[in-house]
Amino acid sequence: MQIQTVGIIGAGTMGNGIAQACATSGLNVVMVDISDAAVQKGVATVAGSLDRLIKKEKITAADKDAALARIQTSTDYAALKTAQIIIEAATENEALKVKILQQADALAAPEAIIASNTSSISITKLAAATGRADRFIGMHFFNPVPMMALVEVIRGLQTSDATHAAVQALAEQLGKTPITVKNAPGFVVNRVLIPMINEAFFVLAEGLATAEDIDAGMKLGCNHPIGPLALADMVGLDVCLAVMNVFLDQFGDSKYRPCPLLKEYVAAGRLGRKTGQGVYSY
Repeated sequence: MQIQTVGIIGAGTMGNGIAQACATSGLNVVMVDISDAAVQKGVATVAGSLDRLIKKEKITAADKDAALARIQTSTDYAALKTAQIIIEAATENEALKVKILQQADALAAPEAIIASNTSSISITKLAAATGRADRFIGMHFFNPVPMMALVEVIRGLQTSDATHAAVQALAEQLGKTPITVKNAPGFVVNRVLIPMINEAFFVLAEGLATAEDIDAGMKLGCNHPIGPLALADMVGLDVCLAVMNVFLDQFGDSKYRPCPLLKEYVAAGRLGRKTGQGVYSY
């Protein structure tokens, strides 16, 4: 399958990042969200990101204009009909994703692939909500999308070889490195990462060290570019908590219980960078 147009549902952090990666790789993009304000904010974020690349002399002003010209926006799912692949990049909420995917499935071209950017929800289960389980797949990008090289390509039980091959080729076209993963809670990266972040919160809660020293220990002792608590603030503490709750529910193993301090921060609305306050202040 030759992919020329990518539909993206969601103009938030992940959606606009995926839109930028596609548009700068020469693909046409249709970005859909519930309001015109949301999609315009998404486009403005892409423009700002491209401006920073111009300042760093990574791209030219003409490159920016060409990329933005490839991004079409809409609040109507019918605009997705022209896309060969639709990537759902909504909030990490299963009921919401199922509703969105059913709407997209009803309007997408019959041969189109639908992918979910979920970081923890079962691809097999999401695929079952559509009428094209063989053409459904997980395509998990990492934040910030324009900078991060990895894409986890997650095969559901019924994902076809042709769908997998097309999505792997798309990831490579975007300049990413895809890894193929079987469907399981958290896939590979979050299965390892989020429990590590959760454990860092336990260490912080027990007063073993300050947040700064915990992060410095993992940066200098394990060669991580960013400490787990600072990374949690970047990911969003609400997202970390949601993933831990999925693990606890799906595996039924107490080792995945969310740290009470993490739950407290989320209850207080201290979600990290996006709210200006998490473990650290921004």
